[in-house]
Amino acid sequence: MPDPNGFLRYDRRLPARRPVPVRISDWREVYPPAGEELIREQATRCMDCGIPFCHDGCPLGNRIPDWNDLVRTGNWDAAVDSLHATNNFPEFTGRLCPAPCEAACVLGLGGQQPVTIKQVEVEIADAAVARDGLRPRPASVSTGRSVAVVGSGPAGLAAAQQLARAGHTVTVYERDDAIGGLLRYGIPDFKLEKQHIDKRLAQLTAEGVRFRTGVEVGVDVTAEQLRAEHDAVLLACGALQGRDTPETPGRPLRGVHQAMAHLVAANRVVAAAGDGKPALATLPDGTPIDAAGKHVVIIGGGDTAADCLGVAHRQGAAGVHQLDLYPQPPGERDAERDPWPTWPWVLRNYPAHEEGGERVFAVAVQEFVDDGTGQVRAVRIAEVTVEKVDGRRIVTALPGSEREIPADLVLLAIGFEGTEEQPLLAQFGVTRNRRGAIDSRPDWQAADGVFVAGDMHRGASLIVWAIAEGRAAAAAIHTYLGGVGDLPAPVDPARQPLAAR
Repeated sequence: MPDPNGFLRYDRRLPARRPVPVRISDWREVYPPAGEELIREQATRCMDCGIPFCHDGCPLGNRIPDWNDLVRTGNWDAAVDSLHATNNFPEFTGRLCPAPCEAACVLGLGGQQPVTIKQVEVEIADAAVARDGLRPRPASVSTGRSVAVVGSGPAGLAAAQQLARAGHTVTVYERDDAIGGLLRYGIPDFKLEKQHIDKRLAQLTAEGVRFRTGVEVGVDVTAEQLRAEHDAVLLACGALQGRDTPETPGRPLRGVHQAMAHLVAANRVVAAAGDGKPALATLPDGTPIDAAGKHVVIIGGGDTAADCLGVAHRQGAAGVHQLDLYPQPPGERDAERDPWPTWPWVLRNYPAHEEGGERVFAVAVQEFVDDGTGQVRAVRIAEVTVEKVDGRRIVTALPGSEREIPADLVLLAIGFEGTEEQPLLAQFGVTRNRRGAIDSRPDWQAADGVFVAGDMHRGASLIVWAIAEGRAAAAAIHTYLGGVGDLPAPVDPARQPLAAR
């Protein structure tokens, strides 16, 4: 029985972040452990609602009120089991998901602050590591069937674990030199230290999952070879095609880059330092992409832009501006625009924003300005208005509002255009749709025996959607291979986030 007065007795509280001067001097995570007393207090705020809308906010079907009450009563082992029943990697989601479950918390309907669901989740996940070191759960019997998983991000890894535990032989193919996809080289360590990935990979390896790195399917291994070696194939290659702005004057200038290029280079430097190796933040061709001593302009207002902001601070940027096309969002939910329990458009201040830099809203870049040698020296911006007309976005610059911002390094964090065009698509007989994603049938097949899940299927989305789709695709593959019983399938291919109609 939950505490019916917990939300009245306790206010919402999060653990204090590490001090800014300390944390920008290293790459460790921003949040220290919360401590059991704080987490039990926060879990007590959960009312265990008769209709818990947090379930609708999360595609994984997480049993949020259940594990909140188990934490409240100190039953940590049961809380770990409850959390893992629906989520393969809660230590990832608890650190990286923006928590649509909290936006759907019933307390928000009553004007209260929502339960700190995300923080409780990550503390349970860390408790699992501390208590049993992520004990492997290998299958007792092999089915004799084999599955290839192409891509090692959260969708691919979740599917691999589900299928391996069901007794199938699973091989994960990754074109990079290490497993993890964007978790490894796209997410900065101050949000996710890579030890968490390595601990999960040790568990998956003990459960029988095989990993092959440095293998680009479609180039190093053909689709025909994969089909010959495996009984089913899952494509989970992500949505890494960055949106660009080729029509903007000056785009070819040196110093103007995609945001992911900056993040990947920075992550590789941190990884090399952890191995005791010297390294510089450079592109594959050796071009420097370090923010040290530079005036940095980040174009975009989302998670990727905030990640670039935090990286720039830690690299020692001389100054940073973050530009957003849209006006500054309100501080609280607009019930007419985004009624509870949908995801609201509100101003989100990430930890990186309190570390420095300036945010500029309702502006658009008119030109990347040349210093005379082919290197960017500034961006010329103008104030703009944005309207939607017949579903199309119309951006109008305000006359006389142009000005320049100094820029030695410009990072484009303006979204993604779906999965990359790559040889494996044609070889498997699949094509990108108008959103750059890969469509599937209701059984998750994009072609006979070829399944698709995660951002490659959905487009760039949240980590909880990637894991949910990986689990659901694994269930479909299990059925396709004639597996005994059913695996959990939290979503179907047509499922969409909670939204007002």
